[in-house]
Amino acid sequence: MTLNKIYSYNIRCKILLTLALISTTALQLLAQNSGIAATLSPIPSSLPNSNKPAISLNGDWKFAQSNKKGNIKVPGEWVMQGYTVNTGETAIYSREFSIPNAWTGNRIKLRFDGVSSHALVKVNGKKLAEHEGSFVPFEIDITDVLKTGNNVLEVEVQANTISDILACTSQYAVHTVGGILRNVTLFALPEVNLADLTVVTTLDKTYSNATLNLKALVNNQGQNAAAGQILYTLTDATGKSVTVVKTPIPAVSGQKSAVLNTDIPVKNAIKWNTDKPYLYTLTTSLIMDGKVTQTSTQKIGFRQVEVKANQVFVNGMPIKLRGVNRHSVHPLTGRSISDNLELKDAELFKQGNCNYIRTSHYPPSERFLAIADSIGLFVENESSLTWIQHGASPIWKLWNYKDEKFYPYMLAANIEKMQAGKNHASVIIWSLGNESYWSPLWDKVYREAKKLDPTRPISFHDQCWGGFNNGGNKVDIANYHYPGINGPAATDTMKRPTLFGEYAHLSTYNRRELITDPGVRASYGPVLVKMYDSMYVHKGNLGGAIWSGIDDTFHLPDGNIVGYGPWGPIDAWRRLKPEYWGMKKAYAPVVIKNVFQPSVKNGKLVLEIENRHDFISLKEVEINVKVDGVPIRLTSAIKAHGEGVLLVSVKETTKEVYISFKDPSGNVVNEELMVLKPVEEKINTNKVALSFTENEMAYFVVQGAVNYTINKITGVITGATNNGEKVLEQGPVFSVVPMNSEDGGKPNVAGETYQNNIYPIKNYPLYTIFANEIKVGQTADSITFNIKATYTNGEGNLTYTFSADGNTRVAYEVKTTLEKPYQYGMIFQLPKTFETLSWKRKGEFTVYAAEDIARDKGTAKLNAKWLPGVEEFGKPGARLWKDDANEMGSNDFRSTKQHILQAQLSDGNKGIVIQSNGKQASRSWLQDEKIQLLVADYWNNGSEPFYGSPFTDGRINIKGKTLKGSVNFRLQ
Repeated sequence: MTLNKIYSYNIRCKILLTLALISTTALQLLAQNSGIAATLSPIPSSLPNSNKPAISLNGDWKFAQSNKKGNIKVPGEWVMQGYTVNTGETAIYSREFSIPNAWTGNRIKLRFDGVSSHALVKVNGKKLAEHEGSFVPFEIDITDVLKTGNNVLEVEVQANTISDILACTSQYAVHTVGGILRNVTLFALPEVNLADLTVVTTLDKTYSNATLNLKALVNNQGQNAAAGQILYTLTDATGKSVTVVKTPIPAVSGQKSAVLNTDIPVKNAIKWNTDKPYLYTLTTSLIMDGKVTQTSTQKIGFRQVEVKANQVFVNGMPIKLRGVNRHSVHPLTGRSISDNLELKDAELFKQGNCNYIRTSHYPPSERFLAIADSIGLFVENESSLTWIQHGASPIWKLWNYKDEKFYPYMLAANIEKMQAGKNHASVIIWSLGNESYWSPLWDKVYREAKKLDPTRPISFHDQCWGGFNNGGNKVDIANYHYPGINGPAATDTMKRPTLFGEYAHLSTYNRRELITDPGVRASYGPVLVKMYDSMYVHKGNLGGAIWSGIDDTFHLPDGNIVGYGPWGPIDAWRRLKPEYWGMKKAYAPVVIKNVFQPSVKNGKLVLEIENRHDFISLKEVEINVKVDGVPIRLTSAIKAHGEGVLLVSVKETTKEVYISFKDPSGNVVNEELMVLKPVEEKINTNKVALSFTENEMAYFVVQGAVNYTINKITGVITGATNNGEKVLEQGPVFSVVPMNSEDGGKPNVAGETYQNNIYPIKNYPLYTIFANEIKVGQTADSITFNIKATYTNGEGNLTYTFSADGNTRVAYEVKTTLEKPYQYGMIFQLPKTFETLSWKRKGEFTVYAAEDIARDKGTAKLNAKWLPGVEEFGKPGARLWKDDANEMGSNDFRSTKQHILQAQLSDGNKGIVIQSNGKQASRSWLQDEKIQLLVADYWNNGSEPFYGSPFTDGRINIKGKTLKGSVNFRLQ
């Protein structure tokens, strides 16, 4: 189908669709003209003669494209299954099916939950309908073309059509997203059937009692008039009946429809919220001639969303959104994912203290929404429209973003999404689209969407202030992407609630830097805490969604890896990354504000508590305490969004107090460890013999069993042995690690490149040309070398101090011509056998997960592994993300450990120990067949270009400045 034909068809079809949602007459007209019902029938749970009124058509289908034929899994992307279908080409899906005898006399419906991006549906060779749009369901009545026995279903699919372009679907995924992406279901309905049901819940002024507003569309697809009734049964979570209400159905003529409105009062309704997501069950039965002809059930939650000034309220309580952006993605199946993954994603984000998901940049499956209802997640349900009049989508250099021909597609993307998600309590915001420029077309879409659903606020993701992408939209919720630390305070000046729809962008475009030092990821958490703390205190800030939630990477069958890359706190295999633990801490709904300054008064540890839950007091949170390992249970009555004090009985001898907070779902939302009596680290002070000799080329220092060699020309320590065994190859030598934001260099429009041929960066010390002067001094306790050195990129002074207690200190003062460092300090070269790293550090948090590379103490193995690309193909590298490895070592081994107290590298018998004061960082890796160990006096959070403050805080320019530092170590 040509683009013009698609335009022509859809302008007719989609305008009818909009009218159909408002007018019963238009609904009938649409059904007659297109074969696609604008509404979605509730799939029945039972029919009079069948307990199985629905059949899944998922599974193996036949696939044909040009001269290539084979089998394909449905749902699924064709590219991810080895098929190539180019723009303008058509792929044909087909399969046989038969209708159960028990369905005889019923209308037979076919539901597609998502086809990308244009579908033409035939049954038994007869065209029934066409549909444009990838991630929204559509329904077809196929009754009149069925035959006895086997029937043949064919779906002709094209990708890269107009809806794909308007959504940047394939551009965004960096491959053609084509195929039947979501479930296909066959189901039966009686001739007089419930064709649509809209559920709205409203609360009274005290938010105690509720009204269940039900709008049912009864469709008579028979020839004769029929009358009856609808029986609504509401039961609570225990199965107990709350209310039973009958609504009469007046006589509906054949081929006509009727809309029935029913209001059901519910006293003392238990409200749905994200802290305690209580769900009722609504059973709807259609009764004709005294018999139940159709029954359907659905979960509903009583909740009400309101915008008041610059805040959003749910059930009368102001809310703060703690969330992520989520793509539907898996490396091997692409944008088509299993029901199990839908559940896992929701659970992992909930366990990470998220209460909100923005479905970027297309609607989620109904399965995901049902899970969000069940476990308690707010959802911003976004339409599949992206970058309309935005530089990231080049098409707008050719097209006019105000052209009316785009309106039907923009409208349909919103209306069809709303129709699919309207009855889910979790959906509290409708998003019109992503990062687009406001226009009269968007304004018309907004007005139609508000007519359809006035109960939820609508957002539009552009900018609410500043010059970029600001077309002056007037929707209910303003948006600002990638604010700095001053952004939260600015929201209090806004008249509307302001959502940070994307913020705190994870590192992804500095790709070589990331695979060189995964510690960049560990530095994300503490700064995120600072950012979200600011967001929490400013009421005009509705909250935000971290960009992003899950790594967007696709392992194509040809061996190529594409996508925007590793920008999620969860990787695409669903392993937890360092940012996940930082997110969980930043989003903790219970915070101890004085955790690092605990005070003890009258035998009580005084803890200042902030309850950031939106809906529950701490009465509903389980508080577990251990005082030197002895368990205690505490309670508190601090209200939602309240502050107070928690007292823990301690003794003068108490060393530490552990405390955890567990929410009603059983998730530990925060835990802390207060150390009241720190254990002092003991430094080895055993005396050793100390001497030195020299010849024309070198100095030789003897420090007990350790022997050092110092090159007289360069002033560099060129090696050391311990009892005759090599323990040091070179150093420490001053080193500057430059910032690096290289993404691989592939030509692209918007950074959409994640490729195999990106390799880690080797880092070397400043090349020492020569030592201008070396002065040696000796006392009973030490030997000191003062060296003036000239480097290729600067000059400096070095001081080596070899002490009689077996410890060595190297200090530097260096001035360099280099400019923007990622790190600088002293770098050692050690034997390759030094493959075990252990460390202790002064953590930014008091408790760490055992799998977090940022944990305050631990052991890591080198486990270096050469890869042909940036990551393993077709499988996760290891069970835990920290154990993934490349030629420089495992993620755990080669990542920067900040604020070290001690770092040690060993081969099991001998090694090096770094002693520090919490103001340095260490990084170790394998390079040139030697272990490199950098002890850094300066480091920052990396070179990610999408960072704003506070993530960029600390970046410096060192050109012409005198840099000072030192390293204390012991060879053993």
